[in-house]
Amino acid sequence: MLGARYQTKKALKESIGKSLRYIETSMFGAEYKENGTFAVVGPDPYTKRSWYATVVMENGLIKKVS
Repeated sequence: MLGARYQTKKALKESIGKSLRYIETSMFGAEYKENGTFAVVGPDPYTKRSWYATVVMENGLIKKVS
């Protein structure tokens, strides 16, 4: 699961159309995809998991957050 560098899910939703600010957390390889769907956690994947979201990326930009 990627760590999303946003304080709230609302802030992530407000970033639709922009690049995703994220932290790779997997020791098995990169999870980020320029085109695709994946789960994220925020605001910090290691110490403070307050919210979760599914992000759809298209051409390196956030297309949808749910």
